[in-house]
Amino acid sequence: MNHTHSKTAFAKAQQLIPGGVNSPARAFGGVGGSPIFIARGEGAYLIDVDSNRYLDYCGSWGPLILGHAHPRVVAAVTEAMARGATFGAPTEIETQLAELITQLMPSIEMVRMVSSGTEAAMSAIRLARGYTGRDVIIKFAGCYHGHVDALLVSAGSSATTLGVPTSPGVPKGCTQDTLVLRYNDVAGLEEAFKTKGDTIAGVILEPVVGNMGLVTPTKEFLAALRTLTYNAGSLLIYDEVMTGFRLALGGAQQIQNMKPDVTVLGKIVGGGLPVGAYGGRADIMRKIMPAGPVFQAGTLSGNPLAMAAGLATLEELRDRSPYEHMEKLAQQLEIGLTDAAKQANIPHRFQRVGSMWTLFFNPDAVTDYDTAKKSDAAKFGRFFWAMMDRSIYLPCSQFEAAFIMAVHTEEHVKQTIAAAKEALAGI
Repeated sequence: MNHTHSKTAFAKAQQLIPGGVNSPARAFGGVGGSPIFIARGEGAYLIDVDSNRYLDYCGSWGPLILGHAHPRVVAAVTEAMARGATFGAPTEIETQLAELITQLMPSIEMVRMVSSGTEAAMSAIRLARGYTGRDVIIKFAGCYHGHVDALLVSAGSSATTLGVPTSPGVPKGCTQDTLVLRYNDVAGLEEAFKTKGDTIAGVILEPVVGNMGLVTPTKEFLAALRTLTYNAGSLLIYDEVMTGFRLALGGAQQIQNMKPDVTVLGKIVGGGLPVGAYGGRADIMRKIMPAGPVFQAGTLSGNPLAMAAGLATLEELRDRSPYEHMEKLAQQLEIGLTDAAKQANIPHRFQRVGSMWTLFFNPDAVTDYDTAKKSDAAKFGRFFWAMMDRSIYLPCSQFEAAFIMAVHTEEHVKQTIAAAKEALAGI
């Protein structure tokens, strides 16, 4: 497959943009080689600058659940743009989207719009601290909540460890109140609340993890999270940037029958445009300025273009629910890829919830960051490029979930399974 134009574009970008990309994962560091530059998207497909056409399982890392350039979303954004891109003043469409979010996610009684998932997570953390008057935040190794200073920390081998910054430029003081635990470790969570419960403002997690590959929580872990935070007067914060409106219309919290205190949203809620949101119980959200003392602001927060795209996307999901269709396709894909890996005699583990999935090159169940890191990332890299050669576009990391879109078909799944059989046999 010819990638000449992409290589030329990357070389030029590297002269003008750090690393040649505006977000690190796009540089293909997890798979080697040079990134592919995209010219356009059409439904279930990406077309690169060399006119190669790929069946897309990345969906811009999750938000394009309806596929690329969905007519309803395009029309909504076009109409909004004709009226004006931004005003720095309230518009009715902000309230319309907020109302729909609260209808679809009953745990959210009020919601504040921002411009990115990182901004939403950062604001939710500040809100938890402002509401409780406490400082300590618990996060879990392998869960990503954006590039917020306080959350850019990793865990050691023990069940708990005080946060150590993982990026230059993050002062130790920014992470001294961040406690990193192991995902699905009930004992570690209980110990943290036993020793620090009266200082813990909140616990933030991906309720289904997509940022160390697809990892699911145990029922015991979810029960402990809700009970321990409630009893300690701490807030349970669900980061549903990836899972919100993806796993169900009401997100992961719907399928888990959980009611977090605060929910962080992004991706699908903006229909592919830059957006984020955070919401929760009204008594908590009323602490945000100007209703309360916790400061948060943004010139482009709730801008009409993002609101129009998000509203059109959520209305389409509500009106023409694609979840049963995506579940059926995902089941077929799971059976086919698992069988292909077995035939190739490759140690693997296929993990999936709804339309999110990961094929781990790992013989063991992946339950946390430590077990995820045991995966053969080099083998995944060879698989990734073998699939690219067969016109299948996957997330460019072993540690990122892939996505079924509503526009995928059974024929697409068959094509993917056939490509995977060839790719796995050759690595």
